[in-house]
Amino acid sequence: MRKIIVCTFLTLDGVMQAPGGPDEDVESGFEHGGWQKPVDDDEVGTAIAAWYEHSDAMLLGRKTYEIFASYWPTADPDNPFTHRMNSMHKYVASRTLTSVEWQNSTLLEGGVVDAVRGLKASDGGDINVVGSGDLAQTLMRQGLVDEYRLTVHPVIIGTGKRLFAEGAVPTALEPVSVTTTKGGTVVGVFRPSGKPRYDSY
Repeated sequence: MRKIIVCTFLTLDGVMQAPGGPDEDVESGFEHGGWQKPVDDDEVGTAIAAWYEHSDAMLLGRKTYEIFASYWPTADPDNPFTHRMNSMHKYVASRTLTSVEWQNSTLLEGGVVDAVRGLKASDGGDINVVGSGDLAQTLMRQGLVDEYRLTVHPVIIGTGKRLFAEGAVPTALEPVSVTTTKGGTVVGVFRPSGKPRYDSY
């Protein structure tokens, strides 16, 4: 069984919107695009590279797919991540796209939940859900996420899309590994472990 792994960059207050650049995603008037790089460091890059060691595919929503497809095919070939991103298989969940042109991309057919269940049951390595907040929330609600790999950066934005938004399903998490980089970013790997327990002091 392949694992579905949500890989996301977050601010300290949980915002995942547009970490990569000012114009990446300005939906709802978001004005803080590009917040990640100023609080990034080499250890974060090393951790992210490790996220892909046992994964051979990405699962992307339309917006993230279009951002990646406009960047990675012409990205610096000397960047080792360029080859990795271009060569991995990409599964794209979209109700509006009719075709996908980026190499090794497949447009999922039918309902996304059934399609992802089929992917989990297929042969292959793990599948990383990168960005794609709406898609990630759909998968979380359906209990299809096997692991979260998160970088929580030392910056507060105050507005924007959040991975764990209002209405997120209450879930207990088992910490697999948690480290802090020299720049203060928390790199955590967590696995769902059922429902939260409640108690009082």
